[in-house]
Amino acid sequence: MKICISAESTVDLTPELLKEFDISTVPFNIIMGEEQGLDGQIKPEDLFAYTEKTGELPHTAAINQFQYSEYFKEKLKDYDHIIHFTLSSGLSVAHNNAVSASQEDGLKGKVDVIDSLSLSSGIGLQCLYARKLARKGESPEEIVSACKARVNAVQASFSLESVNYLYKGGRCSMLAMIGANLLKIKPEIYVKDGKMGPGAKYRGPMKKVVMQYVEDTLAEFNNPDKEEVFITYSTAPEEVVAEVKARLEKEGFQNIRITTAGATISCHCGPHCLGILYINDGPHPIA
Repeated sequence: MKICISAESTVDLTPELLKEFDISTVPFNIIMGEEQGLDGQIKPEDLFAYTEKTGELPHTAAINQFQYSEYFKEKLKDYDHIIHFTLSSGLSVAHNNAVSASQEDGLKGKVDVIDSLSLSSGIGLQCLYARKLARKGESPEEIVSACKARVNAVQASFSLESVNYLYKGGRCSMLAMIGANLLKIKPEIYVKDGKMGPGAKYRGPMKKVVMQYVEDTLAEFNNPDKEEVFITYSTAPEEVVAEVKARLEKEGFQNIRITTAGATISCHCGPHCLGILYINDGPHPIA
């Protein structure tokens, strides 16, 4: 059986990884004033420039049921079954729209939709695992069951330079934004139970903050599956990314994937945001 592993553009995987693991994506829509385009066509630097110029935050629009339906039907021309991972249902209506589409005539029984309860390369980790299982010869039912069992173990968090983009996007109060800016706080944002929440608060230059965030994350989530880890960022100096990679190599991670956040994710986190993401449930070797 030929299985399609699928996600939205919020999966934040490089074109090379999408090709290597045969992962299909469907893009979110990005709206910047009168301009509208697709995540991927509109780059993070485009939306940062727009916000800098106008003071306004671009908007993101989830894929609707009709778009999912058309996408799934197109994919089933080349695949026998689809396993689609959505952006967390706690962050977007995308999941509900995908589920509704999967129940339509002609699609029901051929499309499984999994709520990733995550974002960015936290979804990517789940897609990579699903593809490895598919290549092993597991059935759709077995893959879905195995992936759902790991959803809650995905460690997805980021260190932010500021909360300005979260405030503009309605995910941070004005009081919290003003307080963070006055105190020059650089917060950690983590995903728990499918929703974003505040974590540790840091102060200092980006390199110092990021490395302390990495150390704190590794200490707290200390049972990683070391086969895969992502360093995902919106913008970051090369030397900071290199130092994070060296730290993860020292920790024993095998495949350290470096990716940049797409426009949808960058729209909410802003520039100078970096995270490490891995599944925190110990080794899961695939024989």
